[in-house]
Amino acid sequence: MANDHDTVVYEVSNGIAWLKFNRPEKRNAMSPALNRAMMEALDALEFREDVGVLVLTGEGSSWTAGMDLKEYFRETEKDGLKGVRKSQRESYGWWRRLRWYQKPTIAMVNGWCFGGGYGPLFACDLAFCADEAKFGLSEINWGILPGGGATKVAVELLPFRKAMYHAMLGEPIDGKTAAEWGLVNESIPLAALQDRVTAVAQTLLQKNPVALKATKDAVRRVGVMTYDEAEDYLVRAQEAANSYDNEGRKEGIRQFIDEKSYKPGLGAYDKSRKS
Repeated sequence: MANDHDTVVYEVSNGIAWLKFNRPEKRNAMSPALNRAMMEALDALEFREDVGVLVLTGEGSSWTAGMDLKEYFRETEKDGLKGVRKSQRESYGWWRRLRWYQKPTIAMVNGWCFGGGYGPLFACDLAFCADEAKFGLSEINWGILPGGGATKVAVELLPFRKAMYHAMLGEPIDGKTAAEWGLVNESIPLAALQDRVTAVAQTLLQKNPVALKATKDAVRRVGVMTYDEAEDYLVRAQEAANSYDNEGRKEGIRQFIDEKSYKPGLGAYDKSRKS
């Protein structure tokens, strides 16, 4: 099923929503129209009962080359500060929405990921890339700093010296290097990338969805907390999750303790069953 805007397309299959940047002729550069379409697509998919995992990928040979320099920068600047702020709200808005999305999210980086692309890359919970992919903060090469959160993403995901080198030199790195540095979870040959991402998504589909949402939020939240603050937050987060799905937690414990039908360290309990 295609979104109303041809800059973004998606389809749902076996519990997985495959959401795509769809400007292959522009290396999937993010324009104001694409940013608005992404927000609408995220709205449409977030609470669909047939969607358990969302995968963000790109049509053609790129994931996204970052911001469209002509449409996002030059054309919006014609409207002065009003135009600039509007374009920023639209792009940062869907990245922020993706960071706290209801469903687990996976970035499947099939090709170029540059500059502004680091925003949605970091927004996804997991990230897998092709060995052939290219990552880069090229902003320094045309006279600006890596904005839109890109510098923050580099510092969050990379060791200090690598983040500094990556931002200051503007040199691209390949998928294997991106995995070694920590920008993505794994790098896989392009021909095997979708199969690997599908397998990970299928594993996530077996998990309790309330627990997944609580877990992904917790991982993002606790990093800036003291230990005591994190400990308290996690207690409250579990209590809140229990209020949404107390029976799921009890069923998992029942299958482990009473039935001995599964081992938590080796897989998930059968969430289709109820005592």
